[in-house]
Amino acid sequence: MGAQCCKYDSKSDLFEEERQPKRHPPKLRHLKRTKAASKIQALWRGFLVRQTLLAAALNAWVIQCWWRNILHRQLLKRRLALLRIYAIEEEAAVRLQAWIRMWQCRRYFSQICNTLCVVQSLDRSITFQNDDIFQVQYEAVSKQPEFHIEILSI
Repeated sequence: MGAQCCKYDSKSDLFEEERQPKRHPPKLRHLKRTKAASKIQALWRGFLVRQTLLAAALNAWVIQCWWRNILHRQLLKRRLALLRIYAIEEEAAVRLQAWIRMWQCRRYFSQICNTLCVVQSLDRSITFQNDDIFQVQYEAVSKQPEFHIEILSI
């Protein structure tokens, strides 16, 4: 048995050759290494370019978001300014309308008071003139005019 273990077998040499890497000539080895290094460098440069482009795109996106935010704020400020101006104009218009209505009411009230005073003075003068012997009517004059309306059907 021992003799068979130590025997030289040509088949075992073939297995050992397959296990060991094949030795290529130095020029071929250098060429393969150069190609492998070039491929690694190309992959690394591609990775760096993609990272740089991604960083640039992200930076551009951040700047765009910031600028849109600034524009949005300016738009809101303009809207608020226009809203304030509109509110001031509306308030001024309402006050002016109220003053005009008040002035018209006071003018109308004054005209009515003047008319009533004329009618009352005419009524008194007629009463004094047409009354018989010393019949004088004394009326308490109120500060507000009294209206008596009679509707007559024709």
